[in-house]
Amino acid sequence: MARIAHLSDIHFGAHDRRIVDAATAWLEERRPDLIVISGDLTQRARVEQFKAAAAWIGRLHAAGMKTLVIPGNHDVPMFDVVRRFARPLGRYKHYISRDLCPFYEDDEVAILGLNTARSLTIKDGRINHDQMDRLRATFARVAPAKTRILVTHHPLFAMPIGRGGELSEAVGRHEDAVQAACEAGVHIALAGHFHRTYALAADQMVESAGAALVIQAGTATSTRLRNDEPQSFNWLHVQRNDSIELQVIVWDGSSFQRGSHVDYRRTGNQWYVRDVSDAPAPGQSRRQDRDAAPVAQGARLVTTTGQAIGRSGDRQIRG
Repeated sequence: MARIAHLSDIHFGAHDRRIVDAATAWLEERRPDLIVISGDLTQRARVEQFKAAAAWIGRLHAAGMKTLVIPGNHDVPMFDVVRRFARPLGRYKHYISRDLCPFYEDDEVAILGLNTARSLTIKDGRINHDQMDRLRATFARVAPAKTRILVTHHPLFAMPIGRGGELSEAVGRHEDAVQAACEAGVHIALAGHFHRTYALAADQMVESAGAALVIQAGTATSTRLRNDEPQSFNWLHVQRNDSIELQVIVWDGSSFQRGSHVDYRRTGNQWYVRDVSDAPAPGQSRRQDRDAAPVAQGARLVTTTGQAIGRSGDRQIRG
């Protein structure tokens, strides 16, 4: 079992210090096996913002926690045109990490991060063919039983982002990227960017996308919200590559609280979901035994934080 905290869109420079401190305390108390940070550490890629981000990541490391971090489009300077094109991620590399394709592997999971931030686009992302080759080659070396997780800032797919379900733009070279992820046998695709929490089956968005579960994180600490969705991050409990719990940890104005909590199970190429909101948090029982598996009755299909459609046992995930 792997316990993974997935945070995104931290946005130092447009952050709430109380929320940063509360998120840090939450992580320090639960001590996940890995913290995944899927981009946009800063608001405008300024030196003081990167210093704040580096200090925060340093605090996590000092507490003995591991991180896998990738940049986002906000980590590329917007107004400094020379730096934007000459050294778009120079400050990120100096203060955060020189590794733009970080990889983590343990006995249960293999996780690869790919940078989708580019100089030529203000907000949209792209994946190049070298990155796709790296994706295939990296996961080809991973034992079949391990859960293969891909992390990008921009999602590979067009995602529902509006109140009416309006779709976003997909990442550049979308079709090739989705094909590469399918060929690499990706089980979970983690991303951020839109400040919306979402979970969908990949093949419900693109029929040929394979059996991956696509999980979006909202903004963890930014004051810039979308559709009034509060700050949040994801808490994953990966038992196997076909058995995953996802809990959304939501800021309620004074502290982080348990939000929607669902159990995903894959049968063949189809994911099914159950609401386990009344069960213990992933990795914890009511007696705080973090290795106990939660038990739940009933189900509902959860799409965004606090929003659900349907009830009556296990439900097939729909796009």
